[in-house]
Amino acid sequence: MNKYELALVVNAKIEDDTRAAVVEKAKEYVTRNGGTITEVEEWGKKKLAYEIKKMTDGFFYFIQFDAEASAPALIEQKVRIMDNVLRFLCVRKDEA
Repeated sequence: MNKYELALVVNAKIEDDTRAAVVEKAKEYVTRNGGTITEVEEWGKKKLAYEIKKMTDGFFYFIQFDAEASAPALIEQKVRIMDNVLRFLCVRKDEA
């Protein structure tokens, strides 16, 4: 099992419960593809460096998980088509 981190930038103009549902859906994709979530960090609302889809703010979430090497590609495939996710990035964390 490798350690990964999924970073999400979620639309800041949606309701709190809708935003929570988006994060839950992303977590569900991780577990459905054999991942084990170790931590979820919420950084809150931050100003974006540049406009994305005419929005200047976004909510940042970081989901750490353990999974097999094939899981990140499958997770990215699902997250890519999610509504209200402005940007995402899944990276492998170092074993340091």
